Amino acid sequence: MKRISTQSGLTLMSFKLFPVYNQYFSVVTAMKGLASEPGVKQLSPQQVRDRLFKRFNISYVDSVKPENIKVTRENGYQLTVAYEVRRNLMYNLDFVAVFDKTVELGAKDID
Repeated sequence: MKRISTQSGLTLMSFKLFPVYNQYFSVVTAMKGLASEPGVKQLSPQQVRDRLFKRFNISYVDSVKPENIKVTRENGYQLTVAYEVRRNLMYNLDFVAVFDKTVELGAKDID
């Protein structure tokens, strides 16, 4: 009997965690896509944010807010998205996932 309850607990956690990580992978995909666009280095930081949010809207990303995005110039232009997601797991138990990803704008090799 314990085995079944353990499996249902893991299933509950996976149903709660999967959307958070799936959204993170959409964020990374949008960032890499934007970073590889031709002429992205000539855009202003606000234009970079606007284009990134258009990609987020297409991918249904709702966890990232404008204050979570930074465009800086350090050895080229860097796009950083740092945010956290807090979700209820069950009853009074929450989980927090912290994400921080940086890509170089206009880089030829984006990992």
